Amino acid sequence: MGRLNIASDVQNDVCAWSCLRKEAATYATKEPALSSFLHATILEQETLGTALVNHLSDKLSTTDFTTLKLRRVLTEAVESDDSIVDAAARDLLAVMDRDPACRTCLQAFLYFKGYMAIQTHRLAHALFNQGRDLIAFHLQNRASEQFGVDINPAAKIGSGIMLDHATGFVMGETAVVGDDCSILQGVTLGGTGKADEDRHPKIGNRVLIGAGASVLGNIIVGDDAKIAAGSVVLKAVGAKCTVAGVPAKPVAGPCKTSPTETMDQTLGDHL
Repeated sequence: MGRLNIASDVQNDVCAWSCLRKEAATYATKEPALSSFLHATILEQETLGTALVNHLSDKLSTTDFTTLKLRRVLTEAVESDDSIVDAAARDLLAVMDRDPACRTCLQAFLYFKGYMAIQTHRLAHALFNQGRDLIAFHLQNRASEQFGVDINPAAKIGSGIMLDHATGFVMGETAVVGDDCSILQGVTLGGTGKADEDRHPKIGNRVLIGAGASVLGNIIVGDDAKIAAGSVVLKAVGAKCTVAGVPAKPVAGPCKTSPTETMDQTLGDHL
């Protein structure tokens, strides 16, 4: 299957949902042991939104907060915010476009922790904005338990996001991530103290944050910037700038291409 291009919201929804259904039908025949699961999760669903709600409800339910109850709550979240499904479609296509280990949309939708964690956050964020903070925090906790990802429901995340591998990703309450960003495992978008005011990073569009990097404090990371793996960023990062080290400092010249296109966490395009 070729790489997919991110286009308009409607095209994204249609493309992602069509891709999922086609692949699910193929694998339902190819892998009979998974046939019932694929029919229930994908093929018997009417839209990408209902499929997402049903899949996450199964993943996040507990004995006290059953699948049926959770499905009802998550459906209310989707119905309150049309952007959730649009963003989920863009995220799915972004994973297909940027992750060479991703063979199908179905693989990412069903099994990639980063994808599921980001969608759980989108639902929690919508509920948080409705004033349903306790359920939002419940979803944050379940995502942390199930996926190893801890995103405060008040945090803001754009679309076209790839959270690769995901384990250990932490994002604080007032942090913001723009569109079309790629973030690797073990990344922290954290504060530097316990002040109540705005205290977390603001990440621009098309930014790549390498594995194990920490970005701390209310600082801005500009569009098309790259943060090398293992860096600790304590100061603002300019657009198209690459930073590396502890503490992180600018290295070489501006990025020659959008870092999310190359997915190079090193200094490769500067050498």
